[in-house]
Amino acid sequence: MTAPRTATDTAAVTVRVPAKVNVQLAVGAARPDGFHDLANVFLAVGLYDEVTAAPADTLTLTCEGPDADQVPLDRTNLAARAAELLAARHGIEPRVHLHIAKDIPVAGGMAGGSADGAGALLACDALWGTGASREELLEICAELGSDVPFSLVGGAALGTGRGEQLTPLETGGTFHWVFAAADGGLSTPAVYREFDRLTEGTGVPAPEASPALLDALRTGDTAALAKSVANDLQPAALSLFPSLATTLEAGTRAGALAALVSGSGPTTAFLAADRAGADRVAEALLASGTCRSARVAAGPAPGATVIG
Repeated sequence: MTAPRTATDTAAVTVRVPAKVNVQLAVGAARPDGFHDLANVFLAVGLYDEVTAAPADTLTLTCEGPDADQVPLDRTNLAARAAELLAARHGIEPRVHLHIAKDIPVAGGMAGGSADGAGALLACDALWGTGASREELLEICAELGSDVPFSLVGGAALGTGRGEQLTPLETGGTFHWVFAAADGGLSTPAVYREFDRLTEGTGVPAPEASPALLDALRTGDTAALAKSVANDLQPAALSLFPSLATTLEAGTRAGALAALVSGSGPTTAFLAADRAGADRVAEALLASGTCRSARVAAGPAPGATVIG
C-alpha cells in the first residue's frame, strides 16, 4: 500500500481498485443479526474503478462511466461513508470532492460499490495525510460492508464471518474470465432473502471452503478450479432473474470451462482455459443476444492502489 501523502503534496489523489469474482460462495443460515456466516473465496480481477479525492469546501460526489446514472451521489454511497468515517476517526471535517470513474458493472455482484468505498478510503487517507495503519483501514472497511476489506486487499482471500474476516490465499497462476452484464440489476439483500426463502426448513449446513478449490488456486490449475467453483446464492439469483440461465447456457456452449452467477448477480462469470478461449466466449456471448456486454479480465489483481 502506498504511503500517505498530505494535502500539500498534491491537489488530488487517484486510487484504482479492482472488481471481484466469488469463485466459491458458501452461505450459512441467517444469523440473529440478519447476516449470514460465509465461506467466501474472493478473487480480484482486472476490471477497475478509479476514485479521485480532491480538496473541497464540503463532501461532494460525482460519477462517470457505464451506468453512472444508477450510482447514488449522496451519503448512502460507500465512498462518501468511507470519507466520513475516516474523517471522524481523525477529528477532521470530510471536506473532499470524490469523483468515481466506473468500469465495474453497477449492481452486478462484482463489488463495485465496495470497491468505491475502499478506493475513497485509501484516497482520502493519502490526501489528508492521516497516516492510518493497514489495520485501521481494514477496520473501517469492515464497518462499511462485508466485501469492502477484500477490495482494499485484492489478490485472493478467504472471507469468513460475514465475509469481512480475511485470510490471504496463495495463487499459482493466472485465471482468465469473461463477465457478462445483464440488462438490469439485483439487490444483494433481496437475493439473500430469496436464499432464506428457498432454504427454509432445509437445515442449511455451516459454510466451509472447498479444499479442492483452494488447492486449485494454489497450484494454478484452471481445469481443477472449473470443477470446484460454486455459488450458494445462484439458485436465489436465478429465481429472481430467470433469464440468467440462458446466459449461463450460452457461455457453456461457447466453451467456458465453468459458468456461474457472480456473487449475488446478475453478472455471470465464465472461466476459460486461456486468454484466447476467454475472447471466444466473450464473442459468442455478445452474438447470443443474452447479455448487454461481455468483458474479459484476468485474476488475481492487486487491491486498492494509489496511481496518481
